[in-house]
Amino acid sequence: DHGLQISLYQPFRDFEGMPEPQRSRTFDRVERKFDIMADLGTDLMLVCSNVSPVSLGGIDRAAADFRELGERAQKRGLKIGYEALAWGRHVNDHRDAWEVVRWADHPGVGVILDSFHTLARGIDPETIRSIPGDKIAFIQLADAPKIDMDLLYWSRHFRNMPGEGDLDVTAFMRAVMATGYDGVISLEIFNDQFRGASPRSIAVDGYRSLVNLMDRVRRLEPGIAVDLPDLPSRVHVAGVEFVEFAANETEAEELGAMFAAMGFERAGRHVSKDVTLWKQGSINLVVNTEREGFAHAAYLVHGTSVCDIGLKVENAQATLERARALKAEPFEQAAGPGELKIPAIRGVGNGVMHFLDETSELANVWAIEFRPVASEEIPAPGVGLTRIDHVAQTMNYEEMLTWTLFYTSIFDTRRTPMVDIVDPGGLVRSQAIEGADGALRITLNGAENRKTLAGRFMAESFGSSVQHLAFATQDIFATAERLAANGFQPLDISPNYYDDLEARFGLDPEFTDCLRAANILYDRDEAGEYFQLYSPNYGEGFFFEIVERRGGYDGYGAANAQFRIAAQKRGLRPKGMPRG
Repeated sequence: DHGLQISLYQPFRDFEGMPEPQRSRTFDRVERKFDIMADLGTDLMLVCSNVSPVSLGGIDRAAADFRELGERAQKRGLKIGYEALAWGRHVNDHRDAWEVVRWADHPGVGVILDSFHTLARGIDPETIRSIPGDKIAFIQLADAPKIDMDLLYWSRHFRNMPGEGDLDVTAFMRAVMATGYDGVISLEIFNDQFRGASPRSIAVDGYRSLVNLMDRVRRLEPGIAVDLPDLPSRVHVAGVEFVEFAANETEAEELGAMFAAMGFERAGRHVSKDVTLWKQGSINLVVNTEREGFAHAAYLVHGTSVCDIGLKVENAQATLERARALKAEPFEQAAGPGELKIPAIRGVGNGVMHFLDETSELANVWAIEFRPVASEEIPAPGVGLTRIDHVAQTMNYEEMLTWTLFYTSIFDTRRTPMVDIVDPGGLVRSQAIEGADGALRITLNGAENRKTLAGRFMAESFGSSVQHLAFATQDIFATAERLAANGFQPLDISPNYYDDLEARFGLDPEFTDCLRAANILYDRDEAGEYFQLYSPNYGEGFFFEIVERRGGYDGYGAANAQFRIAAQKRGLRPKGMPRG
């Protein structure tokens, strides 16, 4: 009724190379499956390579079985595809499956290729190029994280959409398309999160993964035919242009006091809305206390929270076009007097993401939309914050794959390896999305239960996504001194952290004393050093971080997270107690 078709009937197991009497029973069984296929109106059957302990090897034996199977199928107007399971008893390599098909030499028998079965075994996908495209019966795609485990268990529980894992599905599809294959491209996904997800989110992820994959294939394999509209290339992000908070008037003043203590200047007031701009370095923080519109709706749902992020891109309209082609939801609301129309989409946690560029009047948004503030207050001196180093977004763990794909398909970014963050209430899975030059850094933190700090934040703020902002400085010790002079109170770190730190890294005691005195956390790797200074919690677990990167350090101080979280949990107010 909905125009759906069944492209493939699968799987038919333990077929080829069976001794008698199992062989005869297998052919009887396949005839019954042919009856079902006729009822369903599908004409292609997947036969996966045999895993039975009684099966016999041999290319010629398997080819003879498939030749006979092809004859039986042809009489009923059906076709057969042979797939090499990565854990097949005798055939576990697509090259061997192709040899069986080649020796069977039947027009109704082809090979079925599955990216997981090829790539999980480390087989070079370039070998696919030697297979004639008209002998490829069907293509199945899946990605997966690289994990050293049993192949069958890995396949059943960790397959995800192309672009969500670590396998080179792009190289696989380049080789497939080079053969001239023009049939169905199917997603075969198995993982525990996928099974419980909503059909709509699965459909969007699937569509987004395929369009992104084939767009990359087309760009890397010139001359192939891909039935895909032209779309802009993945977008380079030059940085975070602004972060907008939704608040009421009282909490806006609380935020303002915190911003002032961190050296921000109240720099402007919107020409037509109750919106205030705070600036330091290239950081723009916007506080919106409007009583209508999206920000107000976000406040009513989440309380004081980040509702909007603005990204600096080369071409804002092209960014919107690519996002829309990948099924991101556009965002629009009526522009007020003096307000620019800025391209935007919905992002994580139903927040908004705006795109600004240097090619239009968007480059002058702050001069156009804001007027300088005439104030009698004496601004606190800046503390040396230069830019937004990274934005940390919290979500349910089940949503992490969706948002990883969202960022890596629209923007020219890469995923870092996932790490486990130890929280006294459980584990939080964390993964960073980064541009190659580090101008955009977003950390995604997947909470599995509400006992963790991240889980509590999600629950208490009703799904708000941005849990903390990290600002960069070039001298964290000088910044700490200026913060103290402004009355800023950092998160109090337990003294025993520094005892362990000194022993772990062999630090000079005087250097450790400097870290301890300023509540600065420290990490280093072979590339460089990393310094972190945190604010106390604001509201239900939102906080600010100040970082300094030295050398080529590209991480996020994951080893320090458990100490930071323990300190933050000590500062959480009891449930039900009002702020203040």
